[in-house]
Formats: sequence, structure tokens, C-alpha cells
Amino acid sequence: MKNLKFIAAILLCITIVGKAVAQQKLTPDTIVSYKKINDTNLKLHIFYPTKTNTKKPTAAIVFFFGGGWTGGHPRQFYQQSEYLASRGILAISAEYRIKSKHSTSPFECVEDGKSAIRWVRAHAKELNIDPNKIVASGGSAGGHIAVCTALIYGKESNGEDLSISPVPNAIAVYNPVLDTTDKGYGSEKVKGRETEISPSHQIKKNMPPMLIFHGTADKTVPFENAERFTRLMNSSGNDCKLIVFKDQGHGFFNGRVFRKNSSDKYFNLTMYKTDVFLRKLGYLKGKPTLPKN
Repeated sequence: MKNLKFIAAILLCITIVGKAVAQQKLTPDTIVSYKKINDTNLKLHIFYPTKTNTKKPTAAIVFFFGGGWTGGHPRQFYQQSEYLASRGILAISAEYRIKSKHSTSPFECVEDGKSAIRWVRAHAKELNIDPNKIVASGGSAGGHIAVCTALIYGKESNGEDLSISPVPNAIAVYNPVLDTTDKGYGSEKVKGRETEISPSHQIKKNMPPMLIFHGTADKTVPFENAERFTRLMNSSGNDCKLIVFKDQGHGFFNGRVFRKNSSDKYFNLTMYKTDVFLRKLGYLKGKPTLPKN
């Protein structure tokens, strides 16, 4: 009996290690260009839905990585994209211009975010998606970009087809930057224009439904910002829900593909609740296929 238990334990360890190794090798199904500015060619890293038995158009979600508008890489959201693709949604992790590579500011990041959503909607037929079921998502600075695609008017790149809306149909974000004044994060990067792309200062009516995940111990983006933004959104008649993670700091939602030391506990929980959010909107069917923790 002891030998059988030992063998079972060994097999379990092999399975867990095998899965971890497989996760580290996640790659998009395809990468396509959505915007070219001078010598910069911005791309979308696409994961096609695998859980669909019909040719009926699916919903789509576009993730924007974090990094203070300065650094970062789309691989941050490969794990989230792979999971949601397995649930039957087209998942995309988008590139956008960043300061370390392109000497740009947060304003150009917002422009690129709007361009990405607009491109996805314009190419809905070839992507086999419903242009009225597009979700913007992301973490930290990427969460800011996702929120700004809905809240910020103007800030369009030259040559954009303005007849196509860049506003997503829903938003799900993880510890997003929601105030770019000195009460939040990034004021020095938008000096003299602190409220221009500050979500908390640009709230409007008739915004898409929004889900926000934030940790109370976040020392980068103050938790108070998320509470205040949620309160202001709801008082303006919008549907905005804040899910609180006690004692969790910035980036708590990252999975082990991006953050090797992660246990996937909070990745699982945030994706489970994201899944539930998308099901309530009618963008997914069936129950989540991962555990809450």
C-alpha cells in the first residue's frame, strides 16, 4: 500500500511539472499587424477559440499588458488568453507603443488601444466574431488603456476610420490605473495634462459594463482609486463592479506563465470571476473549467 501511494505521488508530481512546462511554452495561434506608424509595426497576438462546435461568430477579448506605459510584453496575458480561448472566445494580447522602445507617452498608448479595438471590430467577419461583443481588458497601465478605449473621446491616430467605434462592449481590468493625478499613478508622465486621460476625471454616462479587480495592499496604484472610480461610475448610472482582494499587492493576478513563482491561486480566482462576468453578458456558455483557487 505504501508503495502504491508513493507511485501515485510521483505520478502526480510528474503531471504537475508537465503542465507547468507546457504552460511556459504558450504561443499565439497567429500574430497579425493592426497598425503601422513610421517604422513601428504593432501586432495582435491571437488565440483562436477551441471550444465551439459551430461557425457562429464568437465574442472577442483584447488584453493590454502592464508596465507603466514604459515596458512590458503581450506574453503577460498569454495564460489568460489561452484559458478564454479554450472556453470559446477569441482572445487577443495586443502590442502598443511604449516609452522604452518608441519614446512615447501614455497618450500614444491610449491612441493605440483605441486603434486595436477599432481594427478588431472592422475585421469582425474575417475573425468570425460578433462586432457587438468585444471586451477590452488589461492590467495596471494596460488596464488604464482598456478603460480609456471607452471613456476617452478624441486621441485618435491619423488615418483612422472614425466611422468605426473604438468603444468596447464590456471591460474587465486588473489593478488598473484610474487616476493619473498625484492622487493616483503616473502624474509625472502626463505633467501639465494630468486629468486629460485620467479615467476618474473623465467619467460619462452610458459606459459599457465594467469589472475591476484590485488588491487592498497595492502600493503602486492606490486601492482608494478603484473605490472612488467605482463609486463615481455607479453614481453616473453605469454598471461597474469592484472585486476586492484583501492584502494583495500590485500584479497579484498574474499567472505562472508570466510570473514563475506564482501559485496560480489568484490567476484562477480572477479568471473564474471574469468567466462568470462574461457568461452573464452572454459572451460565454457553460461553467468555468478552472477552479476558484
